[in-house]
Amino acid sequence: MENIKMHHIGCTKDDIGKYVFLPGDPGRAKLIASYFDKTEFVTSNREFTTYTGNIDDTKVSVTSTGIGGPSAAIAMEELVKLGAHTFIRVGTCGAIQKELKPGTLVIPTAAIRKDGTSQEYIPVEFPAVADFSLLTVLKEAAERLGHSYRMGIVECKDSYYGQHEPERMPVGHMLREKWEAWKLAGTLASEMESSTLFVVASVLHVRCATVLLLYRNREREKLLNTEAICSDQVPDAVETAIEAMRSMIIQDNRQHHG
Repeated sequence: MENIKMHHIGCTKDDIGKYVFLPGDPGRAKLIASYFDKTEFVTSNREFTTYTGNIDDTKVSVTSTGIGGPSAAIAMEELVKLGAHTFIRVGTCGAIQKELKPGTLVIPTAAIRKDGTSQEYIPVEFPAVADFSLLTVLKEAAERLGHSYRMGIVECKDSYYGQHEPERMPVGHMLREKWEAWKLAGTLASEMESSTLFVVASVLHVRCATVLLLYRNREREKLLNTEAICSDQVPDAVETAIEAMRSMIIQDNRQHHG
């Protein structure tokens, strides 16, 4: 395995740390890598851009996954084959609950499995849940850094335009009906990768959690009749993820050497 290069992400075992950040956007991978020590660009192939560096003295990596479940699953599968075991997705989301303000961090405890990829791993009855130890360090990191955050359920879908333009879809009635159901049940926000990543992580017996920047709240805009209000505070989510991963590494080191 030492010298095998993974087909999609283009990395070998020597390229990758055991602790990995998973943004969707290759540009965000570069931003996350700027928080590492001794950062090196590894490779870029298709949607997968990878950098590796250190947090304190521990080797860490960041690999972008592109948009949606299929490519996110490929990234995690190949990174696990190279020895990675702890993942934090860093992304953005749109609100479902009208009281959430753009700029809030959303830390999903679990995800609604509206994606197709995870259903090719295990039946839909199996829950998509975040790793509890990672949830704990993400919550503590957000509090330490003074960032406003919410924890709860998110929805993960496969069609961006199915959410935003359901009226032109042949299944629009079903899409709107489900959206209202999620809203009534208190679902916080909508995104596209966490349900897949949580399920794949469960199946591969590795750890995964997510921190999201709430980019926009269309429900709130409709209620208050305002123009679009968007947040570009992605660094808040990145800093929280970096601080959480640092805490996780410290805990792991204590456990292994304690």
